[in-house]
Amino acid sequence: MAREIRFIEYIRSIIGFILFVVLMTLVIPIIMVLLILTFGRSTNFIIRTFGPAIAHTVFAVFGIRFKKKYHGPKFDKPAIYLINHSSTLDILALMATGLDRIRFVVKWELQYFPFFFFIGRLTGQIFIKRQHSEKAIQTLVKAYDRIKKNGLSIMVAPEGSRKHEGIIGPFKKGAFRMAIDLGYPIVPLYYEGNKELSYAGSMLTKSGTITAHIHPPIDTSEWSLETIEDHIAETRALYLKWAGIQA
Repeated sequence: MAREIRFIEYIRSIIGFILFVVLMTLVIPIIMVLLILTFGRSTNFIIRTFGPAIAHTVFAVFGIRFKKKYHGPKFDKPAIYLINHSSTLDILALMATGLDRIRFVVKWELQYFPFFFFIGRLTGQIFIKRQHSEKAIQTLVKAYDRIKKNGLSIMVAPEGSRKHEGIIGPFKKGAFRMAIDLGYPIVPLYYEGNKELSYAGSMLTKSGTITAHIHPPIDTSEWSLETIEDHIAETRALYLKWAGIQA
């Protein structure tokens, strides 16, 4: 049975959430100045530095320890990183991971939060309308030139939403279509602990440990649109196994 949240964790959650909002708001003018002074060339430095700093600070207030575990050699080439999406802690977890030259595919609605809108737009994140599959894919296709030109990696939650039945929801095609179109490998990234530490899917959090399991890349060079459904099923089966579920 899942442990109930303790009073101290209520307090930590409230303080941590306020701190997150304050930090995100404070970094906006700093990011704008850096981008102007460097003519936009500091974007990767900003994402690699500011994101983890904010996330680790907030995690410390929450009483959460964040760890990264590589299940093989570090992969430093452009790739499509897939993450499991099951918790409100996922945003902090992906920020804390601190991957180099990464851009995030995020839901359109996050732009309704001013700091996500400004930071996301300033740093070139990709906002998509996940309810409309074809429009989402069109948005991704439009970003291809920028992604290839700058040697960027992309992080995507193939489940689309954390609100789904079961621990691992159905996977959408977008990330797999990108891997085929760009000729990128897929790097599975499984977050362990996010769901268990997020209390009832809210911003209330329990103390504990989150581990980012970064697995070896999956070669997609022989993939095609005709076989994409098979590859989606094979990849999702890995996440089910890591979650301890029989496929």
